[in-house]
Amino acid sequence: MVKYSEQPLDTVFAALADPTRREVVKLLALGSRPVTELSQPFPMSLPGFMKHLSILEDAGLIKREKLGRVVSCTLLGGPMKDASEWLTRYREFWEKRLDALARFLYHQEETQSWHSPRPRSDRRSRSSANSTQRRRKSGARSPNRKC
Repeated sequence: MVKYSEQPLDTVFAALADPTRREVVKLLALGSRPVTELSQPFPMSLPGFMKHLSILEDAGLIKREKLGRVVSCTLLGGPMKDASEWLTRYREFWEKRLDALARFLYHQEETQSWHSPRPRSDRRSRSSANSTQRRRKSGARSPNRKC
């Protein structure tokens, strides 16, 4: 059985919870990029964008390297692999549960006869009691009526 340390997984899932950071991961999956190029599609300041990169770096999803004055980011696969393995384990669990539910529902359908709903014209009360009709609201004012 694979042992998972909850803290790194918590950090990875928290980092990937934000749509901006997921988009950064998607862009970096295509290859390493300079921070300035990576930040251009996002409508935020560079310091705000750098906070997103710090969260991704703390989760171990990216690494930053500085060559001269240019800082580039590269995607790291290890934490994503661990998260994927964790999700796969639970996907198998839910697939088994859903398959069991499908078998149960199929069995129920085969063993019970379902009645189709009656047409609206047949939906009268089965009670033998007489019911009184509601009084209708009055119509327009008559010309003889006093104010």
